Amino acid sequence: MWNRARHTGRVAAVTLKRRSRRTFSSLKVRNYRLYFIGQTISLCGTWMQSLATAMLVLHLTGSGTALGLVMGLQFTPLLLLAPYGGVLADRFSKRRLLAITQSLAGLLALTLGVLVATGSVRLWMVYLLAFGLGIVNAIDNPVRQTFVHELVGRKQLANVITLNSIIVNASRVVGPAIAGLIIAQLGLAPCFLINALSFVAVLVCLAMMHGSELALSPRVQAAKGQLRAGFSYAWKTPIIRDVLIMMTLVGTLSYEFSVSLPLLAHLNFPGTEAVVAGNVALLMSFMGVGAVVGGLVAAGKGGRNMRSLTIGAFGFGAAMVLVSVSPTLAWAGLAMGIVGYFSVSFTAHTNTILQTVSSAKMRGRVMALWAMAFIGTTVIGAPIIGWVGQQAGPRWSLIVGAAAAMAAGGVGLISSRAHAYEISELPAAAPAKALETA
Repeated sequence: MWNRARHTGRVAAVTLKRRSRRTFSSLKVRNYRLYFIGQTISLCGTWMQSLATAMLVLHLTGSGTALGLVMGLQFTPLLLLAPYGGVLADRFSKRRLLAITQSLAGLLALTLGVLVATGSVRLWMVYLLAFGLGIVNAIDNPVRQTFVHELVGRKQLANVITLNSIIVNASRVVGPAIAGLIIAQLGLAPCFLINALSFVAVLVCLAMMHGSELALSPRVQAAKGQLRAGFSYAWKTPIIRDVLIMMTLVGTLSYEFSVSLPLLAHLNFPGTEAVVAGNVALLMSFMGVGAVVGGLVAAGKGGRNMRSLTIGAFGFGAAMVLVSVSPTLAWAGLAMGIVGYFSVSFTAHTNTILQTVSSAKMRGRVMALWAMAFIGTTVIGAPIIGWVGQQAGPRWSLIVGAAAAMAAGGVGLISSRAHAYEISELPAAAPAKALETA
Protein backbone atom coordinates (compact mmCIF):
# COMPACT_ATOMS: atom_id res chain seq x y z
CA MET A 1 0.00 0.00 0.00
CA TRP A 2 2.80 2.39 0.99
CA ASN A 3 4.78 1.61 -2.19
CA ARG A 4 1.67 2.18 -4.32
CA ALA A 5 1.10 5.58 -2.65
CA ARG A 6 4.74 6.56 -3.26
CA HIS A 7 4.45 5.51 -6.90
CA THR A 8 1.23 7.50 -7.33
CA GLY A 9 2.90 10.53 -5.76
CA ARG A 10 5.90 10.27 -8.10
CA VAL A 11 3.62 9.98 -11.15
CA ALA A 12 1.63 13.02 -10.01
CA ALA A 13 4.85 15.01 -9.47
CA VAL A 14 6.18 14.11 -12.93
CA THR A 15 2.85 15.00 -14.53
CA LEU A 16 2.78 18.34 -12.71
CA LYS A 17 6.38 19.07 -13.76
CA ARG A 18 5.62 18.30 -17.42
CA ARG A 19 2.48 20.44 -17.39
CA SER A 20 4.42 23.28 -15.75
CA ARG A 21 7.01 23.10 -18.55
CA ARG A 22 4.25 23.22 -21.17
CA THR A 23 2.57 26.15 -19.45
CA PHE A 24 5.58 28.45 -19.91
CA SER A 25 7.22 26.75 -22.90
CA SER A 26 6.83 29.80 -25.17
CA LEU A 27 9.04 31.89 -22.89
CA LYS A 28 12.03 29.94 -24.21
CA VAL A 29 11.68 32.03 -27.39
CA ARG A 30 13.74 35.22 -26.89
CA ASN A 31 11.54 37.49 -28.99
CA TYR A 32 8.43 36.36 -27.17
CA ARG A 33 10.11 36.86 -23.77
CA LEU A 34 10.72 40.49 -24.73
CA TYR A 35 7.14 40.86 -25.93
CA PHE A 36 5.88 39.27 -22.70
CA ILE A 37 7.86 41.72 -20.55
CA GLY A 38 6.79 44.79 -22.53
CA GLN A 39 3.14 43.83 -22.57
CA THR A 40 3.12 43.02 -18.84
CA ILE A 41 4.35 46.50 -17.97
CA SER A 42 2.15 48.27 -20.52
CA LEU A 43 -1.05 46.44 -19.64
CA CYS A 44 -0.68 47.26 -15.96
CA GLY A 45 -0.69 50.91 -17.04
CA THR A 46 -3.67 50.29 -19.31
CA TRP A 47 -5.77 48.87 -16.47
CA MET A 48 -4.72 51.75 -14.24
CA GLN A 49 -5.99 54.17 -16.87
CA SER A 50 -9.20 52.17 -17.35
CA LEU A 51 -10.11 52.49 -13.68
CA ALA A 52 -9.01 56.13 -13.54
CA THR A 53 -11.11 56.98 -16.62
CA ALA A 54 -14.22 55.39 -15.10
CA MET A 55 -13.70 57.28 -11.84
CA LEU A 56 -13.01 60.53 -13.73
CA VAL A 57 -16.29 60.29 -15.65
CA LEU A 58 -18.27 59.43 -12.52
CA HIS A 59 -16.58 62.35 -10.74
CA LEU A 60 -17.48 64.75 -13.56
CA THR A 61 -21.04 63.52 -14.16
CA GLY A 62 -22.15 60.81 -11.71
CA SER A 63 -23.90 59.22 -14.70
CA GLY A 64 -23.76 55.57 -15.73
CA THR A 65 -24.98 56.54 -19.19
CA ALA A 66 -22.07 59.00 -19.58
CA LEU A 67 -19.65 56.28 -18.49
CA GLY A 68 -21.11 53.90 -21.04
CA LEU A 69 -20.86 56.60 -23.72
CA VAL A 70 -17.16 57.18 -23.02
CA MET A 71 -16.47 53.48 -23.32
CA GLY A 72 -18.60 53.35 -26.45
CA LEU A 73 -16.68 56.21 -28.06
CA GLN A 74 -13.40 54.50 -27.28
CA PHE A 75 -14.48 51.40 -29.16
CA THR A 76 -16.47 52.94 -32.04
CA PRO A 77 -13.38 53.02 -34.30
CA LEU A 78 -12.73 49.34 -33.57
CA LEU A 79 -16.21 48.50 -34.77
CA LEU A 80 -15.89 50.62 -37.91
CA LEU A 81 -12.17 50.56 -38.74
CA ALA A 82 -10.76 47.26 -37.40
CA PRO A 83 -11.22 45.51 -40.80
CA TYR A 84 -8.96 48.17 -42.33
CA GLY A 85 -6.49 47.51 -39.52
CA GLY A 86 -6.62 43.85 -40.49
CA VAL A 87 -5.81 44.71 -44.10
CA LEU A 88 -2.81 46.75 -42.91
CA ALA A 89 -1.70 43.82 -40.74
CA ASP A 90 -1.73 41.55 -43.80
CA ARG A 91 0.13 44.10 -45.96
CA PHE A 92 2.85 45.64 -43.79
CA SER A 93 5.46 44.85 -41.13
CA LYS A 94 3.59 44.10 -37.93
CA ARG A 95 6.56 45.02 -35.77
CA ARG A 96 6.83 48.47 -37.34
CA LEU A 97 3.08 49.09 -37.16
CA LEU A 98 3.12 48.20 -33.44
CA ALA A 99 5.90 50.71 -32.77
CA ILE A 100 3.73 53.43 -34.35
CA THR A 101 0.48 52.54 -32.60
CA GLN A 102 2.10 52.13 -29.18
CA SER A 103 3.80 55.53 -29.51
CA LEU A 104 0.50 57.22 -30.36
CA ALA A 105 -1.32 55.51 -27.47
CA GLY A 106 1.36 56.76 -25.10
CA LEU A 107 0.97 60.34 -26.33
CA LEU A 108 -2.81 60.22 -25.82
CA ALA A 109 -2.39 58.96 -22.25
CA LEU A 110 0.14 61.71 -21.56
CA THR A 111 -2.27 64.36 -22.88
CA LEU A 112 -5.11 63.17 -20.63
CA GLY A 113 -2.78 63.01 -17.64
CA VAL A 114 -1.64 66.61 -18.15
CA LEU A 115 -5.23 67.82 -18.55
CA VAL A 116 -6.32 66.12 -15.32
CA ALA A 117 -3.22 67.29 -13.40
CA THR A 118 -3.77 70.91 -14.40
CA GLY A 119 -7.51 70.81 -13.69
CA SER A 120 -8.29 71.66 -17.32
CA VAL A 121 -10.11 68.45 -18.19
CA ARG A 122 -13.70 68.62 -19.39
CA LEU A 123 -16.04 65.78 -20.34
CA TRP A 124 -15.85 66.58 -24.06
CA MET A 125 -12.05 66.24 -23.87
CA VAL A 126 -12.42 62.78 -22.34
CA TYR A 127 -14.81 61.89 -25.16
CA LEU A 128 -12.36 63.16 -27.81
CA LEU A 129 -9.30 61.41 -26.38
CA ALA A 130 -11.25 58.16 -25.93
CA PHE A 131 -12.24 58.31 -29.60
CA GLY A 132 -8.62 58.98 -30.59
CA LEU A 133 -7.42 55.98 -28.61
CA GLY A 134 -10.07 53.89 -30.35
CA ILE A 135 -8.66 54.84 -33.76
CA VAL A 136 -5.19 53.77 -32.65
CA ASN A 137 -6.52 50.48 -31.24
CA ALA A 138 -8.40 49.73 -34.46
CA ILE A 139 -5.01 49.24 -36.09
CA ASP A 140 -3.07 48.05 -33.05
CA ASN A 141 -5.36 45.19 -32.01
CA PRO A 142 -5.41 43.04 -35.17
CA VAL A 143 -1.69 43.70 -35.67
CA ARG A 144 -0.88 42.70 -32.09
CA GLN A 145 -3.07 39.57 -32.23
CA THR A 146 -1.36 38.29 -35.38
CA PHE A 147 2.15 39.39 -34.39
CA VAL A 148 2.31 36.60 -31.78
CA HIS A 149 2.08 34.08 -34.61
CA GLU A 150 5.27 35.56 -36.08
CA LEU A 151 6.95 35.44 -32.68
CA VAL A 152 6.53 31.69 -32.08
CA GLY A 153 4.92 30.04 -35.13
CA ARG A 154 1.89 27.75 -35.26
CA LYS A 155 3.20 25.03 -32.93
CA GLN A 156 3.32 27.28 -29.85
CA LEU A 157 0.35 29.46 -30.82
CA ALA A 158 -2.20 28.05 -28.34
CA ASN A 159 0.28 28.36 -25.50
CA VAL A 160 1.21 31.95 -26.38
CA ILE A 161 -2.40 33.10 -26.70
CA THR A 162 -3.19 31.67 -23.28
CA LEU A 163 -0.08 33.26 -21.76
CA ASN A 164 -1.14 36.58 -23.29
CA SER A 165 -4.50 36.15 -21.58
CA ILE A 166 -2.64 35.55 -18.32
CA ILE A 167 -0.72 38.82 -18.87
CA VAL A 168 -3.95 40.72 -19.45
CA ASN A 169 -5.63 39.30 -16.39
CA ALA A 170 -2.60 39.45 -14.09
CA SER A 171 -2.36 43.13 -14.98
CA ARG A 172 -6.08 43.36 -14.21
CA VAL A 173 -5.09 42.40 -10.64
CA VAL A 174 -2.01 44.60 -10.33
CA GLY A 175 -3.11 47.64 -12.36
CA PRO A 176 -6.40 48.46 -10.58
CA ALA A 177 -4.86 47.65 -7.18
CA ILE A 178 -2.07 50.17 -7.77
CA ALA A 179 -4.52 52.64 -9.27
CA GLY A 180 -6.81 52.37 -6.25
CA LEU A 181 -3.91 53.24 -3.91
CA ILE A 182 -2.70 56.07 -6.14
CA ILE A 183 -6.18 57.59 -6.51
CA ALA A 184 -6.68 57.49 -2.75
CA GLN A 185 -3.33 59.17 -2.03
CA LEU A 186 -2.50 61.31 -5.08
CA GLY A 187 -5.63 61.58 -7.23
CA LEU A 188 -6.39 60.50 -10.78
CA ALA A 189 -3.68 62.23 -12.86
CA PRO A 190 -0.72 59.97 -11.94
CA CYS A 191 -2.58 56.92 -13.30
CA PHE A 192 -2.66 58.45 -16.79
CA LEU A 193 0.95 59.64 -16.61
CA ILE A 194 2.23 56.24 -15.46
CA ASN A 195 0.33 54.59 -18.31
CA ALA A 196 2.02 56.96 -20.77
CA LEU A 197 5.43 55.92 -19.44
CA SER A 198 4.55 52.21 -19.64
CA PHE A 199 4.44 52.35 -23.44
CA VAL A 200 8.17 53.11 -23.44
CA ALA A 201 8.76 49.56 -22.19
CA VAL A 202 6.94 48.15 -25.23
CA LEU A 203 8.97 50.28 -27.65
CA VAL A 204 12.27 49.22 -26.02
CA CYS A 205 11.31 45.53 -26.17
CA LEU A 206 10.26 45.81 -29.83
CA ALA A 207 13.60 47.44 -30.67
CA MET A 208 15.53 44.65 -28.91
CA MET A 209 13.89 41.84 -30.89
CA HIS A 210 15.89 39.91 -33.50
CA GLY A 211 14.11 40.36 -36.83
CA SER A 212 15.85 37.31 -38.28
CA GLU A 213 14.12 35.07 -35.72
CA LEU A 214 10.58 36.15 -36.62
CA ALA A 215 8.41 33.65 -38.54
CA LEU A 216 7.20 36.33 -40.93
CA SER A 217 3.84 35.80 -42.63
CA PRO A 218 3.70 36.40 -46.40
CA ARG A 219 2.64 39.98 -47.08
CA VAL A 220 -0.41 40.54 -49.21
CA GLN A 221 0.00 42.93 -52.11
CA ALA A 222 -2.47 45.80 -52.36
CA ALA A 223 -5.49 44.93 -54.51
CA LYS A 224 -9.14 45.87 -54.82
CA GLY A 225 -11.71 44.02 -52.79
CA GLN A 226 -9.43 42.79 -49.99
CA LEU A 227 -11.70 44.12 -47.26
CA ARG A 228 -14.75 42.45 -48.79
CA ALA A 229 -12.72 39.28 -49.29
CA GLY A 230 -12.04 39.09 -45.55
CA PHE A 231 -15.74 39.25 -44.69
CA SER A 232 -16.59 36.70 -47.40
CA TYR A 233 -13.87 34.31 -46.24
CA ALA A 234 -15.02 34.45 -42.62
CA TRP A 235 -18.67 33.89 -43.52
CA LYS A 236 -17.99 30.99 -45.88
CA THR A 237 -15.77 29.15 -43.37
CA PRO A 238 -18.26 27.60 -40.89
CA ILE A 239 -15.99 27.33 -37.85
CA ILE A 240 -14.77 30.92 -38.23
CA ARG A 241 -18.34 32.18 -38.68
CA ASP A 242 -19.64 30.29 -35.63
CA VAL A 243 -16.81 31.39 -33.35
CA LEU A 244 -17.22 35.01 -34.42
CA ILE A 245 -20.97 34.87 -33.70
CA MET A 246 -20.24 33.56 -30.21
CA MET A 247 -17.61 36.24 -29.63
CA THR A 248 -20.00 38.95 -30.84
CA LEU A 249 -22.67 37.94 -28.32
CA VAL A 250 -20.23 37.87 -25.42
CA GLY A 251 -18.27 40.94 -26.52
CA THR A 252 -21.37 43.08 -26.91
CA LEU A 253 -23.12 42.46 -23.60
CA SER A 254 -21.07 40.22 -21.29
CA TYR A 255 -17.67 41.90 -21.28
CA GLU A 256 -18.83 45.37 -20.24
CA PHE A 257 -17.19 45.18 -16.82
CA SER A 258 -15.67 48.64 -17.19
CA VAL A 259 -19.26 49.89 -16.97
CA SER A 260 -21.05 47.33 -14.79
CA LEU A 261 -18.46 47.02 -12.01
CA PRO A 262 -18.04 50.76 -11.28
CA LEU A 263 -21.84 51.04 -11.24
CA LEU A 264 -22.15 48.02 -8.94
CA ALA A 265 -19.61 49.50 -6.53
CA HIS A 266 -21.10 53.01 -6.81
CA LEU A 267 -24.75 52.07 -6.27
CA ASN A 268 -24.73 48.79 -4.31
CA PHE A 269 -21.60 49.18 -2.18
CA PRO A 270 -21.47 52.98 -1.78
CA GLY A 271 -18.91 55.11 0.04
CA THR A 272 -16.50 57.95 -0.61
CA GLU A 273 -14.82 58.27 -4.00
CA ALA A 274 -11.71 56.54 -2.66
CA VAL A 275 -13.77 53.69 -1.16
CA VAL A 276 -15.70 53.14 -4.40
CA ALA A 277 -12.44 53.15 -6.40
CA GLY A 278 -11.00 50.59 -3.99
CA ASN A 279 -14.09 48.39 -4.30
CA VAL A 280 -13.92 48.48 -8.11
CA ALA A 281 -10.22 47.60 -7.93
CA LEU A 282 -11.05 44.71 -5.59
CA LEU A 283 -13.67 43.26 -7.94
CA MET A 284 -11.37 43.60 -10.96
CA SER A 285 -8.53 42.04 -9.01
CA PHE A 286 -10.63 39.01 -8.04
CA MET A 287 -11.55 38.59 -11.70
CA GLY A 288 -7.90 38.86 -12.63
CA VAL A 289 -6.83 36.23 -10.09
CA GLY A 290 -9.47 33.82 -11.37
CA ALA A 291 -8.39 34.46 -14.95
CA VAL A 292 -4.72 33.87 -14.12
CA VAL A 293 -5.62 30.52 -12.52
CA GLY A 294 -7.76 29.63 -15.53
CA GLY A 295 -5.00 30.69 -17.90
CA LEU A 296 -2.36 28.61 -16.14
CA VAL A 297 -4.63 25.56 -16.32
CA ALA A 298 -5.41 26.17 -20.01
CA ALA A 299 -1.77 26.88 -20.97
CA GLY A 300 -0.72 23.44 -19.74
CA LYS A 301 -3.30 21.69 -21.89
CA GLY A 302 -3.23 20.76 -25.55
CA GLY A 303 -5.37 22.00 -28.41
CA ARG A 304 -8.63 23.89 -28.47
CA ASN A 305 -12.04 22.71 -29.67
CA MET A 306 -15.64 23.88 -29.87
CA ARG A 307 -16.71 21.67 -26.98
CA SER A 308 -14.31 23.40 -24.59
CA LEU A 309 -15.33 26.79 -25.99
CA THR A 310 -19.00 25.99 -25.37
CA ILE A 311 -18.30 24.92 -21.78
CA GLY A 312 -16.42 28.18 -21.25
CA ALA A 313 -19.40 30.21 -22.52
CA PHE A 314 -21.92 28.47 -20.26
CA GLY A 315 -19.58 28.72 -17.27
CA PHE A 316 -19.02 32.41 -17.96
CA GLY A 317 -22.76 33.07 -17.98
CA ALA A 318 -23.43 31.07 -14.81
CA ALA A 319 -20.64 32.91 -12.96
CA MET A 320 -22.07 36.30 -13.93
CA VAL A 321 -25.41 35.25 -12.45
CA LEU A 322 -23.58 34.50 -9.18
CA VAL A 323 -22.10 38.02 -9.19
CA SER A 324 -25.53 39.56 -9.82
CA VAL A 325 -27.09 37.88 -6.77
CA SER A 326 -24.13 38.36 -4.40
CA PRO A 327 -25.37 40.09 -1.22
CA THR A 328 -22.00 41.52 -0.15
CA LEU A 329 -18.82 42.84 -1.73
CA ALA A 330 -16.89 39.78 -0.52
CA TRP A 331 -19.29 37.35 -2.20
CA ALA A 332 -19.26 39.46 -5.38
CA GLY A 333 -15.45 39.31 -5.37
CA LEU A 334 -15.40 35.54 -5.05
CA ALA A 335 -17.95 35.22 -7.86
CA MET A 336 -15.82 37.54 -10.03
CA GLY A 337 -12.97 35.09 -9.53
CA ILE A 338 -15.12 32.40 -11.15
CA VAL A 339 -16.04 34.84 -13.93
CA GLY A 340 -12.34 35.39 -14.57
CA TYR A 341 -11.63 31.65 -14.70
CA PHE A 342 -14.19 31.04 -17.44
CA SER A 343 -13.58 34.31 -19.27
CA VAL A 344 -9.96 33.47 -20.04
CA SER A 345 -11.01 30.02 -21.22
CA PHE A 346 -13.55 31.54 -23.60
CA THR A 347 -11.37 34.28 -25.10
CA ALA A 348 -8.26 32.09 -25.43
CA HIS A 349 -10.28 29.38 -27.20
CA THR A 350 -11.84 31.81 -29.68
CA ASN A 351 -8.48 33.41 -30.47
CA THR A 352 -6.62 30.12 -30.87
CA ILE A 353 -9.29 28.49 -33.01
CA LEU A 354 -9.47 31.45 -35.38
CA GLN A 355 -5.71 31.83 -35.78
CA THR A 356 -5.22 28.10 -36.21
CA VAL A 357 -7.74 27.57 -38.98
CA SER A 358 -7.26 30.87 -40.85
CA SER A 359 -5.19 31.14 -43.99
CA ALA A 360 -1.91 33.01 -43.38
CA LYS A 361 -2.92 35.60 -45.98
CA MET A 362 -6.29 36.12 -44.28
CA ARG A 363 -5.21 35.93 -40.64
CA GLY A 364 -4.98 39.69 -40.13
CA ARG A 365 -8.47 40.28 -41.49
CA VAL A 366 -9.97 37.39 -39.51
CA MET A 367 -8.43 38.65 -36.27
CA ALA A 368 -9.67 42.14 -37.09
CA LEU A 369 -13.18 40.67 -37.13
CA TRP A 370 -12.40 39.02 -33.78
CA ALA A 371 -11.35 42.43 -32.43
CA MET A 372 -14.59 43.92 -33.75
CA ALA A 373 -16.63 41.18 -32.12
CA PHE A 374 -14.77 41.25 -28.81
CA ILE A 375 -13.90 44.92 -28.32
CA GLY A 376 -15.51 46.96 -31.08
CA THR A 377 -19.03 45.90 -30.10
CA THR A 378 -18.53 47.79 -26.85
CA VAL A 379 -19.82 50.84 -28.72
CA ILE A 380 -23.18 49.07 -28.80
CA GLY A 381 -23.03 47.17 -25.54
CA ALA A 382 -21.54 49.76 -23.16
CA PRO A 383 -24.36 52.32 -23.51
CA ILE A 384 -26.94 49.53 -23.24
CA ILE A 385 -25.35 48.07 -20.10
CA GLY A 386 -24.89 51.58 -18.66
CA TRP A 387 -28.55 52.41 -19.32
CA VAL A 388 -29.78 49.11 -17.85
CA GLY A 389 -27.62 49.66 -14.79
CA GLN A 390 -28.88 53.20 -14.35
CA GLN A 391 -32.56 52.34 -14.84
CA ALA A 392 -32.95 48.87 -13.34
CA GLY A 393 -29.78 48.57 -11.26
CA PRO A 394 -26.29 47.18 -11.96
CA ARG A 395 -27.33 43.65 -10.94
CA TRP A 396 -29.65 43.56 -13.96
CA SER A 397 -26.85 44.74 -16.23
CA LEU A 398 -24.89 41.67 -15.12
CA ILE A 399 -27.88 39.40 -15.75
CA VAL A 400 -28.16 40.76 -19.31
CA GLY A 401 -24.48 39.88 -19.83
CA ALA A 402 -25.04 36.41 -18.39
CA ALA A 403 -27.91 35.80 -20.81
CA ALA A 404 -25.68 36.77 -23.75
CA ALA A 405 -22.97 34.33 -22.63
CA MET A 406 -25.55 31.55 -22.29
CA ALA A 407 -26.82 32.33 -25.80
CA ALA A 408 -23.23 32.05 -27.08
CA GLY A 409 -22.99 28.68 -25.40
CA GLY A 410 -26.14 27.63 -27.23
CA VAL A 411 -24.58 28.63 -30.57
CA GLY A 412 -21.47 26.61 -29.72
CA LEU A 413 -23.54 23.59 -28.73
CA ILE A 414 -25.50 23.61 -32.00
CA SER A 415 -22.33 24.22 -34.02
CA SER A 416 -20.29 21.46 -32.37
CA ARG A 417 -23.08 18.95 -32.87
CA ALA A 418 -23.55 19.94 -36.50
CA HIS A 419 -19.88 19.92 -37.47
CA ALA A 420 -18.06 17.99 -34.69
CA TYR A 421 -15.18 20.49 -34.76
CA GLU A 422 -11.86 19.37 -33.36
CA ILE A 423 -8.85 21.60 -33.99
CA SER A 424 -6.53 18.60 -34.07
CA GLU A 425 -8.52 17.27 -37.03
CA LEU A 426 -8.56 20.53 -38.98
CA PRO A 427 -6.04 21.48 -41.67
CA ALA A 428 -3.35 24.04 -40.82
CA ALA A 429 -5.46 26.73 -42.47
CA ALA A 430 -8.78 26.93 -44.19
CA PRO A 431 -8.38 27.58 -47.93
CA ALA A 432 -8.52 31.16 -49.18
CA LYS A 433 -7.98 30.70 -52.95
CA ALA A 434 -10.31 32.89 -55.00
CA LEU A 435 -11.54 34.72 -51.90
CA GLU A 436 -8.23 36.62 -51.68
CA THR A 437 -9.37 39.32 -54.10
CA ALA A 438 -13.08 38.52 -54.38
